[in-house]
Amino acid sequence: MDYYPYPRRDTIKNYFPLSNEIFLLGLCPGELAIYSYLLYLEKRKTYQCYPSYKTIGSAVKLATNTVQKYVAMLETRQLITTEPTSVRTKSGRKRNGSLLYTVRLIQEALDLYHARQMARLEDTTARQRTMEKLTKFAHRSPCEPVCATLGGSASPSPRTEMEAMSSE
Repeated sequence: MDYYPYPRRDTIKNYFPLSNEIFLLGLCPGELAIYSYLLYLEKRKTYQCYPSYKTIGSAVKLATNTVQKYVAMLETRQLITTEPTSVRTKSGRKRNGSLLYTVRLIQEALDLYHARQMARLEDTTARQRTMEKLTKFAHRSPCEPVCATLGGSASPSPRTEMEAMSSE
């Protein structure tokens, strides 16, 4: 009989999928932790969950404000979408609920990431071309002063006129 010090891993039970491509997006550790936690909580059929900022923060050991910041960053990267929800209390009053998080397809986020990288690359090459043109102009000799083209017929400066009047 074989003894295994670790339990055998069931590929479906007690695990959630985390795509390998998530590591290509350059997420900071906080974003990665929150994204992973949302994947852990999501319903597999709807791809949605609705934890509060406080619940997420206590799970990943981050402050509520930090969780809000990272959730906004995940939204701009199009990894998740959020929708506000409302709750009715026992007294019938309508209150704001937690956000409803929808985890989006990783391919959409990758496409956006690559499009942003291409735009950044095009911007960088345009700047380099502009700098090359400016350096070509910088190597030319400076223009002669305007007074030098007039020769000796240029009017004297006010200071020389004052000196001439005071010497008389």
